Amino acid sequence: MEPAKEKTEQGLSPAIAEELKRLIYSGEIQPGDRLNEAALALRMGTSRGPIREAIRMLAGLGLVTAVPNRGVFVRQISVREMLEIYELRALVFGFAAERASVHVDDRHRTELEQLLDRMDTACDAGDGTGYYELNLRFHTVILELCGNQRAHQAYDDYIKELHLFRRSYFNAPGNMRRSNAEHRAIYEAIAKGDAKRARTLAERHVLSGRDRLLARLEQPA
Repeated sequence: MEPAKEKTEQGLSPAIAEELKRLIYSGEIQPGDRLNEAALALRMGTSRGPIREAIRMLAGLGLVTAVPNRGVFVRQISVREMLEIYELRALVFGFAAERASVHVDDRHRTELEQLLDRMDTACDAGDGTGYYELNLRFHTVILELCGNQRAHQAYDDYIKELHLFRRSYFNAPGNMRRSNAEHRAIYEAIAKGDAKRARTLAERHVLSGRDRLLARLEQPA
């Protein structure tokens, strides 16, 4: 392949990764399905190079996993694993919110307020995908404010494992509104420097998200 053409094709990888995410989140590609590079290249109208790079991006997000001598598969975890991860995630996020209340500054207050407003807008538009991405950023800002890299890494690992479960329930407008009301309460506690309340609300928020997800999973298909 000529260098210019190769560079152009490699530039396609982020867009292909986004399309693969959409197919996974929509259920067109199911947990446990094998990602066939040749078939995907034919479908996307490109060579296998950009597909391979896009799959690496998805692996970084925790959406797919490589199995030696078998290929790459869409990640799947059991409900029991999901519940255990939520319990750990609640503990880490509570710790992060408590620490964030000590370290918060005007720049982060502004960013968190803007994220809350944008999530309200996504709720009004029924934009589950947009809300989900903004929600991830809101939590990330609090983990950054925490100032503990190991806690941040552990939390990111939990989030990667939960993507496929969590993404499904953000399409429900009622869930988005309840979630963002909880976000606002957490932010207000952090902004006021109320460490104890911030921790309690953050832990409760994660566990409430777990309960909303369980209710969604129990609904008839």
